[in-house]
Order: sequence, then structure tokens, then C-alpha cells
Amino acid sequence: MATNRSIVVLMGILMCLIFLGASHIALAQEKTLKAYGPGGPLGPMKECAEIFSKENNVKVEVVAGPTPKWIEQAKQDADIIFGGAEYMLTEFVQKYPGLADEKTRTSLYIRPAGILVRKGNPKKIRNLADLTKDGVKIIDVNGAGQVGLWEDMAGAKGLIPGIQKNITLSVTTSAEAIEKWKSMPELNAWITYESWYYRLKDITDLVRLPAKERTYRGTPIAITTITKNKELANQFIEFLKTEKAHKVFQKWGWK
Repeated sequence: MATNRSIVVLMGILMCLIFLGASHIALAQEKTLKAYGPGGPLGPMKECAEIFSKENNVKVEVVAGPTPKWIEQAKQDADIIFGGAEYMLTEFVQKYPGLADEKTRTSLYIRPAGILVRKGNPKKIRNLADLTKDGVKIIDVNGAGQVGLWEDMAGAKGLIPGIQKNITLSVTTSAEAIEKWKSMPELNAWITYESWYYRLKDITDLVRLPAKERTYRGTPIAITTITKNKELANQFIEFLKTEKAHKVFQKWGWK
């Protein structure tokens, strides 16, 4: 009888341990880290998030696009904020003070600018000077990390007046630029980050500029002040600084 009771007790303890272990695993699997930022870095950020999630048995959810589309939700549950240029995160901090913890701000990798053209490059655009030719129609993004980007590139070569006269359309976000690029086939060129080519290979070709003519901008990231997962957020950022993550960013057009 005593032996039978001991067996029953041991089985009960074992079942409790199994239940507690399963509960712990379930909680770990349910833990979610939420990162918000613009659409430009979405490709490498999402791929890195998938790798980190798999390796650490957690979920990293990347929400990207124009800030107005996600800011209200981010105020409730953001763990991380990232930018498509250093000034973008600075502007975010100024506009939404107290949300991003500036002490945790980290600069990741830089990405070069180039020229996106139509498939087959019908206007035979090979360099910045070709953008000044008659009949070339350019779309400009005056926002989304690209404020003054073409001007920075054209200024050193004395091409600002020639390029300015050929800017047919100016929009404020890359999402708008993509929409207009698809709906306005008369647009011939877009000075933007090379990284966008890897997201738009089906509708663009990339004209890479010589190294001495390239302009680079950064990719900042910071932990929020409202996060309940600060340790995990810091671990993810540390992962983004590894060579494994760097190779992912390079695949998507970062240096």
C-alpha cells in the first residue's frame, strides 16, 4: 500500500513538472517583441527578425510604413523604433518626445543612393548628368529619409538646376512614390536608395553610381521607454549588430 501511494505521489509530482514545463515553453513562445519604423528597412529587418525569432523561441513582429499608419498602436505596445536615416529618428524623437529612449540609440548600417529606372532603361540613363537631359521625367521623395538626397548628390557636380527642372512629381513617402511609379509610366527615374531596387525588381532597374558619387544614410534604432521587454529588445539589437545580421542587410542593398 505504501509503495502504491508513493508511486501515485511521484506520478502526481511528475505530471505537475510536465505541466509547469509546458506552461513555461508556451509563455516563451507567446512573448512578442514589436518593432516599428519606415518601409525602407523592412526587408532586412523582417528577415533578421525571423532569424532571431527562430533562434530564441520568441516572436519579433516588424511593422513598417509611413509613421501615421502605425504611431497610435506604437504608443501602446512598441518595444523598438527604427529609422530609414539618422535624421528620421531624430525627427521622431522631436515629434513624439518620451517614446524612444535616446540613451539606447544605436546606429546600424549605411545604405547608398542610386537611380531607379524603368525595366530595360529605355532613356539610357547611366549617371546623374543623364537626368538633366530633355525629356527625362523624375519623381522625387521629399521625405522618408530622402529629404535633400538628390540635392546632396547633384550639388558637387553642379547638376542641381538641370535635375530640378526635370522633377515632374514630388511626394512625401516611398509608398506614394511606388504607387505613382506604377500608375504613371511616363516617369523615367527616381533618385533613391539602392535598397528599394531589391523590393521592386519587377518594375525597376538599378543604375549604380561610382563610389565617389554615392551618398549614404544610416539606419538608427532605439528601445522605447514603454517596453516591458527591455532585455529582449536589447538582445535583438545586439543581434542586429552581428556579422550574420550584417550579411542580411548587405543582401538587401546596405553596405
